[in-house]
Amino acid sequence: MIIFLTSSPTGPLDRSRVVDGLDEMNSFVENLKKYWKTDARCLMITASPESYEGNEEMTEFFSSAVAAAGLSVSAFDLWDGRTEDYSRESLHSYDVIFLGGGHVPTQNAFFRKICLRKSIQDFEGIVIGISAGTMNSADVVYAQPELPGESEDPSYERYLSGLNLTKTMILPHYQMIKNYELDGKKVIEDITYGDSYGKKFLALPDGSYLLIADGKETVWGEAYEITDGCIRQICEEGRQRDGGITYE
Repeated sequence: MIIFLTSSPTGPLDRSRVVDGLDEMNSFVENLKKYWKTDARCLMITASPESYEGNEEMTEFFSSAVAAAGLSVSAFDLWDGRTEDYSRESLHSYDVIFLGGGHVPTQNAFFRKICLRKSIQDFEGIVIGISAGTMNSADVVYAQPELPGESEDPSYERYLSGLNLTKTMILPHYQMIKNYELDGKKVIEDITYGDSYGKKFLALPDGSYLLIADGKETVWGEAYEITDGCIRQICEEGRQRDGGITYE
């Protein structure tokens, strides 16, 4: 399994840098082409199983972006709430699996419903995480509060069981969320820093990603480690860091 855990594979969500199609920053497309098969069968697994129209639009968008990048595709299917066969056999018939973006707890519940943590193990193709899909790829997922009221809700679960594709807990869109406020608090300083004691988070701006190949993790592009209430930059734009986050 080759895993690309991206913040956003199609450019910054805040449009601070305009990207047409897949983002070539930090050799993303170049690295993707190293592993992409001819006539690849692709699958998008949504974060919002009941948002049928939005899911179809997202799948079409990524299908077009992949084709525009010169990557050969024979099929680009969608799994959402309408899918009838979520079996391991069906999943493993694809060459590339996209884990869509959206609300982390909602996607996590869908992944649990379709038993994806179990069925995705030993997949032999490419997995591409997109935002929430990247976050839910971890063994233990840090579901950073993002909707109004979540940071104050005592029943909101900040740690969930993910797909166990990595031990690294990733925070995407860092260039955006570092300035966000939620429930009258700064998301990073007042919420995430406090949650980071005894844990480590990898914060990735759009354009950066974590590549896992042959069991080896490599950070590509600007990246930060948040742990014990502090943050430090561990990789710069245009560079790579072998080993990702160290947990010793």
